[in-house]
Amino acid sequence: MSISSATSRVMIVAGESSGDLHGSNLLKAAAEKYPNIRFFGVGGRRMQANGCDILIPSDELSVMGVTEVLGRLPGIILRFRRLAAILKSSQPPDLLVLVDFPDFNLRLAKVAKHAGVPVLYYISPKVWAWRSGRARTIAERVDRLALIFPFEPEIYAPFKVRAEYVGNPLLDEFAVRPQGLNIRKQLHLSADAKVVGIFPGSRQSELNYIFATLVMAAKKLHEEDPRIVFIMPVAPSLQRSELENRINAVGVTLPIYLVEEDIYAVADSCQAVLTVSGTVTLQLALVGTPMAIVYKVAPLSYAIGRRLIKIPFAGLPNIIAGRDIVREFIQDDAQPEALKDELLRLLDDVAYIQQMRDDLVLVQKRLGAPGCSIRVADMVAEMVGLELKEGA
Repeated sequence: MSISSATSRVMIVAGESSGDLHGSNLLKAAAEKYPNIRFFGVGGRRMQANGCDILIPSDELSVMGVTEVLGRLPGIILRFRRLAAILKSSQPPDLLVLVDFPDFNLRLAKVAKHAGVPVLYYISPKVWAWRSGRARTIAERVDRLALIFPFEPEIYAPFKVRAEYVGNPLLDEFAVRPQGLNIRKQLHLSADAKVVGIFPGSRQSELNYIFATLVMAAKKLHEEDPRIVFIMPVAPSLQRSELENRINAVGVTLPIYLVEEDIYAVADSCQAVLTVSGTVTLQLALVGTPMAIVYKVAPLSYAIGRRLIKIPFAGLPNIIAGRDIVREFIQDDAQPEALKDELLRLLDDVAYIQQMRDDLVLVQKRLGAPGCSIRVADMVAEMVGLELKEGA
């Protein structure tokens, strides 16, 4: 098979680490099947490694919480104007692909709509969680939606927008994960070592509000059982030295191994994980690693969020399962002593561990089959007018 020789320019905007991950898998799928599509825009190191021309690094935009955004607002506005100017220029892209990051991307979608640039939204705003009224706004500003949860298309059914379930992108990543990585062996840990993962996330705001709590919980756990060692993954958007400095700032001495290996291999090396909420909780669910979820932001951000969020859970495994299968420690409940107690249960309570593993298998099944990235690549090709032609 061959592709039409015309080159199409696609602006893609993925403003967070998880968006960089999903965007990179989309770029990889598109490169294999549609090599004449050129991507540029906002992303991280993974997207850059897969051929995206990065105009704005995603970590310059990524921030969590209302009050945290205010301090970064001038820089965010400048970068928004730069992208808007490209959309309104005499040589606009053939398509705008938005990956999650709703507050920024929905505004950019409005600019694109007025400029006549078609918009594909991949991993759309979670209107089922909060601000459900945005569904109408999204439908007005977006030409097509690639949805990653099977219950989402019915939300957009009342509106005139093409909204399709494409599967979950993590299934693609999990299917091609590196095999044979033995993190325990690399770290020279014994086969029977008790290993707990501390997953602090990738956003600066997560590190600011959660990191010290996670480390203090690890300290209490280690005091309870000195045989326990800890593994902490370094997100691609972070530097190892930054996490080292933050550990030192907490003022504790613990056997914490910082690793930059594949997240699934890291998860598989742990008997239990203490993690921030977000995409990483689904990655842990795919591996089947028992976990406890921590969510903590600035007090004002939390007060506002409590009034806006419409669902009872913060963690994606619980949202997909439709019930509480993983303990969540939110805001003031995220205390080191309580986290230590939950981790001990995840290490020692055999029945509790098995029940959680069984429930995580249910989450895996509900996510469906791999193939999400190539389905979205097909959408991109269709929207820019590329056709796959039979032949040499």
